[in-house]
Amino acid sequence: NPVNSIVDGDGTKWTVVGVVKDFIMGSPFGDNKPMVILGPQAWFTTIHYRLNPKNDIGDNLKTIESIFKKFNPDYPFEYQFIDKTYEEKFKETKSIGTLAMIFAGLTIFISCLGLLALIAYMAETRMKEIAVRKVLGASVTQVTSLLSIDFIKLVVVAIFIATPIAWWAMDKWLQDYSYRIEIQWHYFVIAGLLAILISMATISYQAIKAALGNPVDSLRDE
Repeated sequence: NPVNSIVDGDGTKWTVVGVVKDFIMGSPFGDNKPMVILGPQAWFTTIHYRLNPKNDIGDNLKTIESIFKKFNPDYPFEYQFIDKTYEEKFKETKSIGTLAMIFAGLTIFISCLGLLALIAYMAETRMKEIAVRKVLGASVTQVTSLLSIDFIKLVVVAIFIATPIAWWAMDKWLQDYSYRIEIQWHYFVIAGLLAILISMATISYQAIKAALGNPVDSLRDE
């Protein structure tokens, strides 16, 4: 426990009165260096206050301003909140995250349209086979599974290929931050399950539509 210990800095003896948790003083993208917070030894321009959360913010500010004006009435009282300052530090990162989510949504939508067109084409080319299977007693569930299983396999293969690439890319991106989250495996499990569910919903619509068709019409056309 360093409290009450003596620190020698530039020939001056300092008594440690407290230790605070790490906080971001400069850029959030660099490592935080050791820092010593000293009492006022010369003129200073900024005073930090910790507001009482039980009191109204407006009342707190009025109290601080009245004390400030008491000692320096001619100097303008200007203030800013630490949490707002932190938000400004990550404003660009949040904007990039929002754009990434928008483009990801558009990518998923376009992929679903392509998947829908592909299953429609596949069902059309296998219409005679579907009709014969239905005549021989195949149920709607069996026909739907027949058309869906190959596409689901492709989605699963894509997930296994994309997961290590996404893991590596996220890890490289997070290295730019001194304070960062740990990548958890369940993130990718949830994303993979969502991809499978979205794919199944897209495929099932067209597959069920083809399975419910009248086999007589298909065989007559052939």
